[in-house]
Amino acid sequence: MVKQTLLSVALADTAHSECHDDPEERSARAVHSCDGCHPPLAESVRRRVASGDLFFSLEFFPPRTRAGAANLLSRFDRVKAGGALFCAITWHPAGDPGGHSETSSLTIAGSSFNYCGLETMLHIAATNLTKQDVLRYLNRAKSMGVRAILALRGDKPKDYKVPEDGFEHAVDLVRTIRANFGSYFTIAVGGYPEGHPEAISYHQDLFYLKEKVEAGADLVLSQMFFHAQQFIDFQRDCRNVGITVPIIPGVMPIQSFASLRQMVKLSGLQVPESIQKAVEPIKDNDEAVQNFGIHFALQLVRTVLDAKAAPGVHFFTLNREHGAVEIGKRLGVWQTRPARPLPWRLGDNHRRCLEQVRPIFWASRPRAYVHRTQHWDDFPNGRWGKHDSPAFGTLADYYLFYLNSQVPPDQLRAMWLSGLNEESDVWHVFYSYVSHTENKQGVKVTRLPWNDGELNAESAPLLKHLARLNSRGILTINSQPNVNGTSSSDPVVGWGAPDGYVYQKAYLEFFARPEVIYALLEELKNYPLVNYHIVNKTGEKAYTNTLKKVPIAVTWGVFPGREIIQPTVVDPVSFNVWKDEAFALWGEQWGRLYNPESQSRKVLARIENDYSLVNLVDNEFPHPTCLWTLLEKTLERVNGL
Repeated sequence: MVKQTLLSVALADTAHSECHDDPEERSARAVHSCDGCHPPLAESVRRRVASGDLFFSLEFFPPRTRAGAANLLSRFDRVKAGGALFCAITWHPAGDPGGHSETSSLTIAGSSFNYCGLETMLHIAATNLTKQDVLRYLNRAKSMGVRAILALRGDKPKDYKVPEDGFEHAVDLVRTIRANFGSYFTIAVGGYPEGHPEAISYHQDLFYLKEKVEAGADLVLSQMFFHAQQFIDFQRDCRNVGITVPIIPGVMPIQSFASLRQMVKLSGLQVPESIQKAVEPIKDNDEAVQNFGIHFALQLVRTVLDAKAAPGVHFFTLNREHGAVEIGKRLGVWQTRPARPLPWRLGDNHRRCLEQVRPIFWASRPRAYVHRTQHWDDFPNGRWGKHDSPAFGTLADYYLFYLNSQVPPDQLRAMWLSGLNEESDVWHVFYSYVSHTENKQGVKVTRLPWNDGELNAESAPLLKHLARLNSRGILTINSQPNVNGTSSSDPVVGWGAPDGYVYQKAYLEFFARPEVIYALLEELKNYPLVNYHIVNKTGEKAYTNTLKKVPIAVTWGVFPGREIIQPTVVDPVSFNVWKDEAFALWGEQWGRLYNPESQSRKVLARIENDYSLVNLVDNEFPHPTCLWTLLEKTLERVNGL
């Protein structure tokens, strides 16, 4: 595999998930199978229209900094959990919006799609772009798997001249997309309930919109409006001139007095006097303005929906999604407990939609797994298959998702201690994390380098055991309880189709010092039904009782009319890949917080070099797990030495 030099290059090049020797057969299979898994956005919208199932979407703009980009991705995670049909990423002409930086529109769109599992619509504003520019950006978007474009002309600067081989109008951009990419992209275009500010008349603008639809647009996203009847009339007028595609109203909840002014700047619309009078007395109280904005937008949307004038709503968020989330909840479209097709997040990338099996090691670092498998041509689809090929990619330049970019270093030092004098200080950090208590500096530890966030809900029954182990130097980084035939609809461990049953083997993964490893190997002789892998940083000391290259299913489900699905495995080969990543995090994420010559770095380096990484699988899943007893007896052996 060619080493990546830029994260954005890594994000851009997402490989196909279908594995066939013949390229034409692969292509045909891809279209058939991927459309079945994740249909194009236009088809998803049509299905919602036909069923009457309301939907919502949200719009964000790329931030200016790397830390802002990482923060935005965490917002995308919440949007995905809430059930948004798609999110839209605006086109920022400053700099290079289609470039390879972490904050470019195209990189953010690819990250949203591939790492957060959101169907993503990329804005492209054709002003100042040539046909060659547009084709380059669209090809890169396609290489990422992005399949939806909002085709806009964009705002024209004063004295603007169309570049040679450029785009005079948005319809020219629509035609170019369709001519060069066929039906691959869902194309949305802008609609203006008041008419475009530059249009000769409202009715003339309707015919311009019709021209864009006839050129190949699948959807219309409306500009914001302040009167529900205005959109209702617009939708009716569109139908009367022959525009038949779905028309989605765009709504921007007022979130502050500053956002109201931003509304005017972005849209060129005149804010109604009634809104100005309502906001003026409370303009210095952001909470009051926000409550007014939510109430006003909610009534606006409800009136449009009650009139059957729209199948859903598109929210302009200005990167502050609270108002949209609150409106979505009050409309009953925001999911508070989303169903999980698989135990891990199933993304909308149609190129890996056949993926049904993953190693458990990356359960708490799913983005790292997606990054390292982005170039795979063969994704497991039912059983963990080939092990020698394809290879896992490296984590070079994976900085967009480093915790250090998501959380300022001073906050991480507060959680992971500003100074580490001995190994027991590290133990206490782990203990604080699993016990939800404050560390020695009085700060709660809400994440570790091996865990992107707080422990999930299914860890609750294990916390007492995990806390005891970590306080004694068994540093746990991954675990799951045993589950025997629980309903697939269970809110904590359930996943998959309804009316099924899910199963799990107890699993535990941890770092341990040499004396614990020696005692553990002796104690494991008394537990023949526990599978184990033990390895140090260099791989020179490795122990296992499993068959070489044979994976162990640790999660599976049984559903009516289907084969058994086994989405999570412990795989010996991928464990060795994960091992390198797991050990590297001691220095790459934790150690980098301290001076290279400091005692803290020495403590972490000693753990990294001396400890071993262990995983244990208890195969007697119908019975209470023996892993806690096994480890207690191991520690007794250590104490007896």
